[in-house]
Amino acid sequence: MNYRRYLLAALVLTAPLCPAAAEDLVWFEDDKLVLTNGVSTVEGASGGGLATWATIAGRESDRGVGISAHVTGAELPDFRWQSHGAAIGYRNRVELSYARQNFDTRAAGEALGIGRGTIISQDVFGAKLRVLGDTVYGDPLLPQISVGVQHKVNRDGPIALAVGAADTSGTDFTVSATKLVLSHSILVGATARATKANEGGLLGYGSAAGEGYSLQFEGTAACQLSRRAVVGAEFRTKPDNLGLGEDDWFDLFAAYAVTDNLTVTAAYADLGTIATFEKQRGGLLSAQLAF
Repeated sequence: MNYRRYLLAALVLTAPLCPAAAEDLVWFEDDKLVLTNGVSTVEGASGGGLATWATIAGRESDRGVGISAHVTGAELPDFRWQSHGAAIGYRNRVELSYARQNFDTRAAGEALGIGRGTIISQDVFGAKLRVLGDTVYGDPLLPQISVGVQHKVNRDGPIALAVGAADTSGTDFTVSATKLVLSHSILVGATARATKANEGGLLGYGSAAGEGYSLQFEGTAACQLSRRAVVGAEFRTKPDNLGLGEDDWFDLFAAYAVTDNLTVTAAYADLGTIATFEKQRGGLLSAQLAF
């Protein structure tokens, strides 16, 4: 696949939905309230750490263009996970994102028969469109609602096929609703995801036995302690297409805006069983720059 063509096609399809002329754009205006653009998810889209939100990346308002970049790492008992990527937001309406995921099997790779320290990598290309509402402003009972698509390409396809996956690439579809109730400093969010990904796609998509798309849920609840600090929890359900005991994900997180543009997030993440290795619980640390 030509990924430049993929991103160009996404821009062409979404541009008509943003009618203002290009010469009116304001670049990197920093108009959003601190933290209200979210951080970067494991797939690179704006949101929490595990859950996608309806937010649009960058700190732009509906007049401008914003960007964000992130690096994230997680240390688990048997595995190590790392991600880095970037996203662009257009008029707080359209988001395009990219993330590279690297999953280090460490000593578990030898037990799995793929070699000690084998790293499984994946590219995630995303697009999101805000269709209704606003995360912060407007009717407090009307959340911001966005629809999204994430195309994932496993760069180590033979491993995915060896464990029983049907495909080495796949596309997720999401519908998200997010609202920050300023009067109570509470943020709530929910996402429905149609997916056939195994461990987010790191073990391929679907199964040779015929398992395909299923509808999964992602939820977030957070409390803003101050203008710069927020704590919360996330939950994300996942399919078990391969019969390896794949579990749902859960985390407790704290995010702090060191500056208006730099946010650091730390979390305790419980990822359950991964590739038959149980109790994969550990720490996650992420840094995001956004303008």
